[in-house]
Amino acid sequence: MEKIKVSIVSYLNTTPLVFGIENTPSFLDQIELHKDIPSECARKLIDGEVDLGLIPVAAIPKLKEAHVLSDYCIGAVGKVKSVLLVSDVPLDQIETIYLDYHSRTSVNLCKILCKEHWQIAPDFIPGEPGFENNISGTTAGVIIGDRNFNFEKEYAYQFDLSEEWQKLTTLPFVFAAWVSTKKLSAAFIQAFNQALHFGLDQMDESIKRSSQTTITPKELKEYLTEYIDFDLNEDKRTAMNLFLSKLEKVTK
Repeated sequence: MEKIKVSIVSYLNTTPLVFGIENTPSFLDQIELHKDIPSECARKLIDGEVDLGLIPVAAIPKLKEAHVLSDYCIGAVGKVKSVLLVSDVPLDQIETIYLDYHSRTSVNLCKILCKEHWQIAPDFIPGEPGFENNISGTTAGVIIGDRNFNFEKEYAYQFDLSEEWQKLTTLPFVFAAWVSTKKLSAAFIQAFNQALHFGLDQMDESIKRSSQTTITPKELKEYLTEYIDFDLNEDKRTAMNLFLSKLEKVTK
């Protein structure tokens, strides 16, 4: 049987999901697992290199065929802690914003917040590796992922983009969803959801076995249980659809 190619984000926020997949042998045998940064997850799915990916929600409109198929996602209700706009100056003094090259969803979320929530009109610059070193003065930056836990520099202002979205809409936010570019069998989807559920149910064990050194195990558990919300429920689906409708306006 041909294996299903799967791309998952290689950030701390997927620790229990990766654990669940890798420790469910009957499911793992059915797939070829890739671990990537979010933008690369999206690229691989768009280019047909994988069949299923935990991709940034902003990438969904770029797919010719898209099936959101899991009960789980990478989401947040209020603060997410790992998706920030950082700046040395207040919002109304920001002139330029670097956009993290790891991201597709968060950088567009920032554009929406600038236009609809903060009502500012900065210039946006695509970030390249090392762009963090250029954040100073009136130049701010969107930084996503694990790098937010150990800044080399103290920023006077940090705006949590998920929290700001909730202020704007009263809704949670979905950063990444499991999307396939072809219809997969009900049996595969069921096995997939069971593997993810197993990982979430074994949260403590997934943290214990993690080889990451970015933060302490206690901090990782706090992050995964108090900031990341994995259930793709109706409120999150509503939020995801609202984000995609707003996305059209900032990408025209």
